[in-house]
Amino acid sequence: MTRSQPHFRNPSLLTFASEAPRAVTEMVAFSALTPLMTRLPAGDGRPVMVLPGFTASDQSTAALRYVLARLDYSVHGWHLGQNLGPSQRIVDGMINRFDEIHHRHGEQPVTLIGWSLGGLYSRALAARFPDKVRHVITLGSPFRLTRAEETNVGRWFDITAPVHGLRRQHSADFRREPYTGVPAVPSTAVFTKADGVVPWKSCVDVPGPRSENVEVFGSHCGLGFNPAALGVIADRLRLGHGEWHPFRPAAWQTGPYRAKVHVDA
Repeated sequence: MTRSQPHFRNPSLLTFASEAPRAVTEMVAFSALTPLMTRLPAGDGRPVMVLPGFTASDQSTAALRYVLARLDYSVHGWHLGQNLGPSQRIVDGMINRFDEIHHRHGEQPVTLIGWSLGGLYSRALAARFPDKVRHVITLGSPFRLTRAEETNVGRWFDITAPVHGLRRQHSADFRREPYTGVPAVPSTAVFTKADGVVPWKSCVDVPGPRSENVEVFGSHCGLGFNPAALGVIADRLRLGHGEWHPFRPAAWQTGPYRAKVHVDA
């Protein structure tokens, strides 16, 4: 049975207005802690594809990809320019890029990391190609939303409607599916209760045998270089194909760098 979609209240304008300065603070913290970030658990060269948020491009995920590359993962941007929504070019290009990465790495399953709208794309790719996806990690991705006006960027999403074609048939099969609960592949939803762009409750999944929600302290716009979020990502990437155990925060993930498992959907 399909789970009914809840309605959410968008974050306050004050929280939204504080997004930029808070993200700058997180960027400064990331810069200061970069040497420590590159000492996180090392990888094994497995493929990772990173998808940016709404209106963003690969530039926004450069810090995240830098750290993961230093940890010895084979990290790939999406190479599709600015993300203005699921237009025909974006839908086709994203699938082609995903297939290219999967093929380049000898058909190894790919880990997908999506920030905000990029997380919705990641979940859609995993739903369509579950045998090709190792794990989905979302960063502040409102996959439970039903209406754009429940966010503080809904107006911009409406303005770009002629570009992303959300009401057009060609994008219909790749839009966010009605919320049905636990994904078919392992998933970790990272979110912040101080999100000023989207309602944080819309970013939280139903906990299941291979799905979890992890709360960090920070802003929506800083999640891609939030030290605590990067620690969660590095920990989750250590899981082998078909392996699963719940996230456990490291000793340093306390205070402003705290990360904790959220048990309620």
